[in-house]
Amino acid sequence: MTASFLFNGQENADYTILLAHGAGAPMDSASMTANAEALAAAGFRVARFEFEYMASRRMLGARKPPPRADTLIPEYLAAIDALGATGPLIIGGKSMGGRIASMIADDLHASGRIAGLLCLGYPFHPIGKPAQLRTAHLAHMKTPTLIVQGTRDLFGTREEVSDYTLSDAIEIVWLEDGDHDLRPRKNLSGFSVADHLKTMAHKALTWANAVAGKV
Repeated sequence: MTASFLFNGQENADYTILLAHGAGAPMDSASMTANAEALAAAGFRVARFEFEYMASRRMLGARKPPPRADTLIPEYLAAIDALGATGPLIIGGKSMGGRIASMIADDLHASGRIAGLLCLGYPFHPIGKPAQLRTAHLAHMKTPTLIVQGTRDLFGTREEVSDYTLSDAIEIVWLEDGDHDLRPRKNLSGFSVADHLKTMAHKALTWANAVAGKV
């Protein structure tokens, strides 16, 4: 795979974030674009890329289902190599993209290749199947990790996640009434999508500075 990237933010930013998309929407979806723009506005350099199955949808027009998450690991590693970030690199993504990044984070962190992991809407379990947890590796995570999750995310609500065993290296930021795209119902929560994305991005910057020892 030869990765093709979409970039947001200044080339000389203190941190670069490599973001992979979720299972069902491409790297230039409205949600991915909004996340990237918010992070760039907070001072990050953001690079987005697509897995091959998603890129093939653009050419063939068929909604090919995603492969098993673990089979996409080589593509994520190839994207890291192709990006060639020279400063501190944070890997992550939305939903499935963040999950795949979490599978490779500890090895990369131990070898000094990444500074941390950022997951936007982690898919703790499939929708409607709360017993099928995707958290075993998160219990022993050593990589500094920030998960930003909506409180009503159907892939893991605040009530559900509060019972999980997660590593102390993982920090979770809960966005009130946010769904899997971090979108709140403004008439019920008093927050807008823009509010939540700004909170997400500024919390990510504070966290990155802490990881880098700048605070």
